[in-house]
Amino acid sequence: MRIPALLKAMRPEQWSKNALVGAAWFFARGDHTQTLPENAILRTGVGILLFCLMSSAVYLMNDLKDREFDRKHPRKKHRPIASGEVTTPQALGLALLLALLSLGGAWVAAPALALVLAGYLTLQVAYSFWLKNIHLLDVIVLSAGFVLRALAGAVALGVPASHWLLLSTFLLALFLALCKRRHEKSVLSLEADEARPSLRGIDGKTLDGFIDVIIALNILTYTLYGLAPESLQKFGDRRMILTLPWVVYGLLRYRRLVHKHQKGGQPEKQLFCDPQMIFSYCAYLITLWLLFR
Repeated sequence: MRIPALLKAMRPEQWSKNALVGAAWFFARGDHTQTLPENAILRTGVGILLFCLMSSAVYLMNDLKDREFDRKHPRKKHRPIASGEVTTPQALGLALLLALLSLGGAWVAAPALALVLAGYLTLQVAYSFWLKNIHLLDVIVLSAGFVLRALAGAVALGVPASHWLLLSTFLLALFLALCKRRHEKSVLSLEADEARPSLRGIDGKTLDGFIDVIIALNILTYTLYGLAPESLQKFGDRRMILTLPWVVYGLLRYRRLVHKHQKGGQPEKQLFCDPQMIFSYCAYLITLWLLFR
């Protein structure tokens, strides 16, 4: 058994997505209506770790299901399971172990967190075996997975989950998912149609229209969030609206990367490799931190 191959099959490079679990802690810090527990950072860290374990279990399961197709793919054929570096029994055993560790650890930390993780696992199984082939439903299901990440952060802390945070998370994840499909459709063309049945019968212009609508909804939702009476009650004023320019800048910059530079196939890379994207979310986080001090 090759430990490096098993670690690679777990896709640790994708764990950055689970940082979203910490969003609830970040916003709760400035919320005057909530009291964070003394070990809030520890609880959030445990939530992120448990979600990393569960997401790796899902990646292993998905690669097991798609191994035959991956072996015919010019890039995916090098994945550990498709290449044979990791055998089917090894991958299945590791996936089960990670899922059990995640659920068991969550049940000890916070039973509600275990329920969220179980819901995420159920959703991803349904996606891998059925929903991924249904037009538009596939990106909605993927976006719902990010909503569960944000919800996990709230239940790990034992604080109410803001409906504004969950809605904003869903729309932002939907934007990134549509951009990824747009990249696959424009760059991979016929190969994308074969790999993703959900892309058949839809053209790039239609996807562009969807993306522009979701950008507008993202901006509108965040604006309403910043100006809502709920935000005034939680934060003492409506200062959060001052972060809106960074939200707009980040969305438009990412749209340009997808349309002008043919990027967007791997959102986790674009978000952490493009200097302007790094500037936008660093400026957002710093501004928000200064406002909530």
